[in-house]
Amino acid sequence: MKNLKGRVAVVTGAASGIGRATSVALAREGCDLAITDVNEAGLKETAKMIAALGRKVSTHVVDVASKSQMKALPKAVIAEHGHVHIVVNNAGVSVTAPFEHHSIEDFEWIMGINLWGVVYGCKFFLPYIQKEDEGHIVNISSVFGIIGLPSQSSYAATKFAVRGFSESLRTELAPQHIGVTSIHPGGVNTNIVKSSRFVDAQETGAKRKIEKMFEQRAISPDEAAKEIVDGIKKNKARVLITRESHVIDTFKRLFPVGTNRMVEFFQERMGMGI
Repeated sequence: MKNLKGRVAVVTGAASGIGRATSVALAREGCDLAITDVNEAGLKETAKMIAALGRKVSTHVVDVASKSQMKALPKAVIAEHGHVHIVVNNAGVSVTAPFEHHSIEDFEWIMGINLWGVVYGCKFFLPYIQKEDEGHIVNISSVFGIIGLPSQSSYAATKFAVRGFSESLRTELAPQHIGVTSIHPGGVNTNIVKSSRFVDAQETGAKRKIEKMFEQRAISPDEAAKEIVDGIKKNKARVLITRESHVIDTFKRLFPVGTNRMVEFFQERMGMGI
């Protein structure tokens, strides 16, 4: 999808972070936007940024974990824009805790948003994308969709699932001129760490360490958005964002056994899962 001008893009989790930055970046490419989030105030701020670029934008307060709300969303978008060419399934949350301290409710919560939100976004918008000459779906995975770390069992489970789902979907939809890209961010300075569920005091200490690391090493959402848009235009199967993601991906493929040492090092530095 080399030319994005005049296309209609749907972005979930667009009230802040990567979702907001990607929405604005797509608007700069000439897209009209339908943006969604549970945070109405943040959504309105994003809409103002898009409107300032002269593009049409509609806002939709939607919980991506709700099947009924997501099923109704495409008709609302079509009513506003008439078409859907691009869907960016970005909304996500995290839980940080050793597996033994995870509750079933934690797993249900994160699976609902990180996995079912992606599945719903693809399933319910696909019939409308198929009506167009071409289309593209972007699913946000993570570097934790490449490697599993201590205290991230639920988050990694969702992100590995998104990665596999996206790979399968890409091969299915390629003959229909619909691209699918899996995005694997490393450290991006968003609210996901600050809004993460941390189960106990020990994990709260890990949270402070992670937040400090993000402040020092993370790239901006705008930088991530540029790579996401480039992935759409070049129909990339995967986009690895940040140097750490590239290093971890290469290390995992070349030295699969050695990844255990990397995990142990990260565990010691972050004080996680001990």
